[in-house]
Amino acid sequence: MINVLIDTLGGDKSPSVNVEGAVRAVNEIPDLRIVLVGRKQDNEKLLENLSYDKERVELIDAPDEISCNDKPTDAIRFKKDSSLYKCFDLLKNDENAHALVSTGSTGAIVAGATLKLGRLRGIKRPALCPVLPTMNGSLVGVCDSGANVDCDAEYLHQFALMGSLLMQKAYGVESPKIALLNVGVEEEKGDMLRKEVYGILKEEKQINFVGNMESRDLLSGKYDLVVCDGFSGNVLLKSTEGACLEMLKMLKKVLTKGLKNKLGAALLKKDIYELKDYMDYNNYSGAVMLGSKKVIVKSHGSSRASAVYMSVKQAYTLVKNDLIGAISKAVSAEEE
Repeated sequence: MINVLIDTLGGDKSPSVNVEGAVRAVNEIPDLRIVLVGRKQDNEKLLENLSYDKERVELIDAPDEISCNDKPTDAIRFKKDSSLYKCFDLLKNDENAHALVSTGSTGAIVAGATLKLGRLRGIKRPALCPVLPTMNGSLVGVCDSGANVDCDAEYLHQFALMGSLLMQKAYGVESPKIALLNVGVEEEKGDMLRKEVYGILKEEKQINFVGNMESRDLLSGKYDLVVCDGFSGNVLLKSTEGACLEMLKMLKKVLTKGLKNKLGAALLKKDIYELKDYMDYNNYSGAVMLGSKKVIVKSHGSSRASAVYMSVKQAYTLVKNDLIGAISKAVSAEEE
């Protein structure tokens, strides 16, 4: 039985979406067990309206919440009645607590993974790796997307190793195509850090490194993983999401302008909704915290139940496919 902790506080729509999404996952996966950590009374009321196997759902009371306004390091140290603190306490001290899914504060999750749970041996820094849909129907990961603003070459080298294994273990990509985010595709492009990393990744035999990538090609489908420092990765991720959202707004504006356009939109209604669903993050899993001793999946703060469900399924899959063991083995091979 695989046990996944669910932080039911911290998100915009918590706790209802956390409970609903987690129960949906446990009803679908026979060897999944969930532990709902949050305000027990609230979670009990939500469960009254749902059908599920009561033997595979546990509730742990945590009345306090870590918000985005809290200083992450202080909150994870001192808010001992918070749901996130109790989740990390369980991850650290209970060998049967295999994974965590949270829609809470990204900063607090990074702090908890680093200060309370700890990194795998040999890992310099943990990294966040979300995925986005591409134009050819595949997915592309962005590693790192914000956990580490300042990076050195070895950090980025490890991000490539961990991200490659994530794409294999979570999405079945046999030999993920790894690219380095840069200002041009030529080998000599970029600052001193990018040039150094390029040389390291070019010689790394454990990954399929295909060269530099310009930001405009993120959704092209040419790459399975993009390696970058957390500052660049966060800017890349949010600017891409923002551009896509604005394009959808422009499309809606055009399609509702005048009778002719409305008639055309009516004919294309099914295709338009399919496109909207394809680009909706709620239909994809969250960002995985790579390099921690346990599987951690960070869902978007405004996630719906479908996004939580996808994140729980991803956490289960990564435990089942032993992502943690694979990363440890890859890092050990580098040290030999």
